[in-house]
Amino acid sequence: MTTDTGPGPVRVLVLGAALRAESLNVRLASLTARLLVEAGAEVDLAHMRDFDMPLYDGDAEAAHGLPQGALALFDRLNRAEAFVISSPEYNASVPGVLKNAIDWVSRIRPQPFKTKHALLVSASPSLIGGNRGLWTLRIPLEHLGTRVYPDMFSLPEAHHGFTKDGELAHPGAQERLAETVAGFLHLVEADTRYICLRRRWYEFPGDHTDAPVTHRAEG
Repeated sequence: MTTDTGPGPVRVLVLGAALRAESLNVRLASLTARLLVEAGAEVDLAHMRDFDMPLYDGDAEAAHGLPQGALALFDRLNRAEAFVISSPEYNASVPGVLKNAIDWVSRIRPQPFKTKHALLVSASPSLIGGNRGLWTLRIPLEHLGTRVYPDMFSLPEAHHGFTKDGELAHPGAQERLAETVAGFLHLVEADTRYICLRRRWYEFPGDHTDAPVTHRAEG
């Protein structure tokens, strides 16, 4: 007799979207990855340095194709059902290196952001924790069809925000991050594991889907 083991854990790519090795957002990415594992997910933790690529240039793409860094990020995204980005805020906006990576990867067909779920988190020494950068980051991701989780997490005064063992220094912040991660994972699991009817989300211009448009209950 065979036993139905189910579909397995949700696969989540967690990207620390900063180049600096000791970045606060690299630390936040590591903590978020650990919380996801504790919540039952299968996690692939990545660092922006894993995906080296030049500034996007259409002429360079035509002459040389896609850079290896973009192809590597595409592959890691394709293996995941959802992703988390822990992003710094540069001048009240998204870091150029992250936007450049999104631009390169969006050139691949089928582009991998469409229909993926995403959770956005940030850590910053500022009093608003990088929240303005996350609102900016939502724009290209949602344009590409990503289902960005409504509840974002921002850690203010993050240079004082971590304990020596990598937890958040303020118990309330640690609890809120854990709740946000759990809520995000439950949504991804419901949408990817227990779909009753297939639904079309956002359409990326020029990217056509043959799947029929149906409706399902929203929770």
